[in-house]
Amino acid sequence: MTEKDEFRSIVGVFPTQVQWGDCDPAGIIFYPTYFRWMDAATWGFMDSVGYDPRRMRNEHLSMPLVSADCQFLFPAAHGDRCEVRSRIARFGGKSFTVAHDVVRSDGTALAEGSETRVWARYADGPGSPIRSEAIPEAVKALFRAR
Repeated sequence: MTEKDEFRSIVGVFPTQVQWGDCDPAGIIFYPTYFRWMDAATWGFMDSVGYDPRRMRNEHLSMPLVSADCQFLFPAAHGDRCEVRSRIARFGGKSFTVAHDVVRSDGTALAEGSETRVWARYADGPGSPIRSEAIPEAVKALFRAR
């Protein structure tokens, strides 16, 4: 991605903590936890600009995940307080990429990941077929850094 393609985004912060059930037998974070946190952070980020799950359902909107990746930089352990810092890295015509940085409260970078999602609408409400559609400029504007 070139600098020209990079979207100048606000940053959403999702606080979290490593719970006992988030750990593997070695006592460190089990890798799927990062993907769960990134998903929750994206939904929290959307909510912060007015697109909470209730609104999305009421307007028959969806944002299915089509790609996710994560690089694990440093292990987290039970009890660690962390935050997921999320930003829009790219807006395409019908898809967008959310970049996530997972950081422990002492500033240690734990993971870097991203999700690519499609802006879509249900044909007849949740549970019916969905079809991608252009991301409205008004939605993009909500995430643009000033």
